[in-house]
Amino acid sequence: MLFSQAEVLIVNVQICFAVKFTKERMKEKMEQKEVSLEEVLRGIVPRDEEAVEVCWKRWDSIAKPLRSLGWMEDAITRIAGAQHTPNVKTDRKILVPFCADNGIVEEGVTQTGQEVTAIVAENFLDEKSCAAIMCRESGTEIRPIDIGMVTDTPRVEKRKVAYGTKNFSKEPAMTREEAVRAVETGIHLAGELKEQGYGLIATGEMGIGNTTTSSAVAASLLNVPAEEMTGRGAGLSLQGLNRKIQVIREAIERWDLTNQEPLTILAYVGGFDLAGMVGMYLGGAYYHVPVVIDGFISSVAALLAIRLCPEAKGYMLASHVSKEPAARRVLQEVGLPPMIDGGLCLGEGSGAVAVFPLIEMANVIYQKMSTFEQINVDAYQPL
Repeated sequence: MLFSQAEVLIVNVQICFAVKFTKERMKEKMEQKEVSLEEVLRGIVPRDEEAVEVCWKRWDSIAKPLRSLGWMEDAITRIAGAQHTPNVKTDRKILVPFCADNGIVEEGVTQTGQEVTAIVAENFLDEKSCAAIMCRESGTEIRPIDIGMVTDTPRVEKRKVAYGTKNFSKEPAMTREEAVRAVETGIHLAGELKEQGYGLIATGEMGIGNTTTSSAVAASLLNVPAEEMTGRGAGLSLQGLNRKIQVIREAIERWDLTNQEPLTILAYVGGFDLAGMVGMYLGGAYYHVPVVIDGFISSVAALLAIRLCPEAKGYMLASHVSKEPAARRVLQEVGLPPMIDGGLCLGEGSGAVAVFPLIEMANVIYQKMSTFEQINVDAYQPL
């Protein structure tokens, strides 16, 4: 059967409209899945206290002295509340290091240059960084994210908001819109990881200058002097430390940051890596996936998330207390006990990954160990 030119033209036009319509519908579906920060803050519900209660009853029935595994029991119980089920899943776990550069390095607040950020970001994929090696040994997957590096690397997944932040000693580090977009990047990643079946997420970061941004955010949130929240980072001289304190103090005073709300503080003196982790914590709470805090920088992001939504705390676990001067104070404000105190201050997510084997060990005991009743022994009674 032959078609006229007019008929062929009509068919082609119909096909074009159909393809365009299909693409638009697919785009709409994708956009519908990517919830906004505002929707997430409204949609986060408290952790499941019933699951927590059932979990504790199970622990107390196991044939061992009551609460004798300390934080290992508490960790499994917190995970039960976050996953909204006493049937805790810890077999699929992943570290997500957010990689970004910070304009404040122009002020001489770091020992190394920004080129290190891109090098380490690629090293995550070659198992040449500490955190990547620890992931391999603990059976943890790793997924570095370029959320704001100044350099494009060949393999690191790009979710770039901008090519690094601005120098906050001269202007705000980012616009409010950029801050929101970076937070939403973390939220969307948490949703993707939930869909892919991960039961535990570890936060990590890589970004030269990010102890400066974290100290500035922490000092602003807690309304304490910059010198009380600022350390030497990866190895500053005394002169470098004094300069670091100075630029933080001046920025806080310039924009009156101790009297600003969390997103404004993040936009003025934060970093894209911090913002991505904030989103990961909020997304974990929204999608019911527990998120393990790493060290000082990760805990500052956790504090930001809790200030935005207090219920998000129920979906977090603190892995360790960092050696950074302000780390213990920030964790106290977060309100979560650290699992280990070993003098770590490496970052990258290394401390969070370090506790994964202990969490898995605790879960095996929780799931499989005999109860007092099963071995015909009188149970311990709380005194």
